[in-house]
Amino acid sequence: MVIQIWLTTDIIMLQSKKIQLRQSEIRQQLSELAGKDTPTDDEVRSMDALDKEYRASEVRLRAAMVSEDAERREAGAELETRSDKQFAELIDKFEVRQVALALDEGASLSGATAEVVQELRSQGGYRGIPLPLAALEQRAGETVSSGLYEPKQTRDIIARLFPNSVAARLGVQSVNITSGQVEYPVATAGAVTGWQADELSNVGGPSAFATTEKVLSPDQTLGAQMVITRKALKMTGPGLENAIRQDMSAAIEVALDAAVITGTGAAGQPLGLIPGAATYGITSTAVGAAATWAAFRAEIVAFMQANAITDPAQVRVAFPPAIWSDLDDALIAGTAVSELDRMASHGVKPVLANQIPAATAILTATVNGVAPAFLGIWGVDLVRDQFTKAHSGQLVLTGLVTADVQVARGIQTRILTGLAGA
Repeated sequence: MVIQIWLTTDIIMLQSKKIQLRQSEIRQQLSELAGKDTPTDDEVRSMDALDKEYRASEVRLRAAMVSEDAERREAGAELETRSDKQFAELIDKFEVRQVALALDEGASLSGATAEVVQELRSQGGYRGIPLPLAALEQRAGETVSSGLYEPKQTRDIIARLFPNSVAARLGVQSVNITSGQVEYPVATAGAVTGWQADELSNVGGPSAFATTEKVLSPDQTLGAQMVITRKALKMTGPGLENAIRQDMSAAIEVALDAAVITGTGAAGQPLGLIPGAATYGITSTAVGAAATWAAFRAEIVAFMQANAITDPAQVRVAFPPAIWSDLDDALIAGTAVSELDRMASHGVKPVLANQIPAATAILTATVNGVAPAFLGIWGVDLVRDQFTKAHSGQLVLTGLVTADVQVARGIQTRILTGLAGA
């Protein structure tokens, strides 16, 4: 579409230049005729015709220039808005299978895959072949061609079972970072109010506006390794494309989920919400009793008192399935209403997650559009190793993901521990 727009613009430019060139020729002919002292009748008629043509060409030139300006504006508006959309369309056409074949057999990249790799290389340095994180998501409608006359047909590979992301359901925001660090200034002090004691008194002492910086740094790198046999490359065909994407994406997602929730901050891991509660300023309460609505209600009240929420339904609650079972089994004396029913009656819908440690619950709130935590991701770098398993023709693929976890404001998250069974 962009090429068509600029071709149209070039045609309009060519027409306007053609008119200006003809005007120049007319001026030159008129200059020669006007220099004659006694022009003939034919020359007088020629001057009159040239004058009429020149005046008509002025109208045509103005029309061509107006049309040209409109086309330029349309092309400019398209160029300003097309880049992100066009790159997303290229990502949708990205083929991991081409990357695998390029690493294994040295095949050349082509089409949208080659364009995406070239764009990623222009944004920063990579070892191996860069792989966009969005290309690992599962795409609908990808199946092996059917109807072929073969003794055996290969269908889509049945993927492994992985838990869904609990970090996303808790409102943790993923931030894609090209290079360098990302800093979030957070206000810690500001305006102070005070009533004037009398007519001549000050209204209150001034206070400096202060901030603290929360930084996402590329200090931790996660590796997802996969060994692909030669038979798989030769036999599976296009089905391998979807299988690699699903498996590597799910494995990375599970590892990043664990980093957000339980990352130790040591041995190369980011510092997660639960181990880093004290560092991030997150309140962690040891209940030491059976899980009840009253325990969760106390934390919701604390959110309200901190001006983080105005409605209980704004809180996201996540805990293991065992706690859900305890809440559902704990009936209020003399009624058929459970503690889980009481929670649901206030609009609180819990997220069940095996990734959260036993007897633990996490409550989060998104305040004024600010997520309770940030997960910074510095892309995916796919590196191949065809030497380690060369004796059997296997290819080792390693997906490297640099990531970090950061909490802007600790008051947007609260943790309950020691929620024993009833």
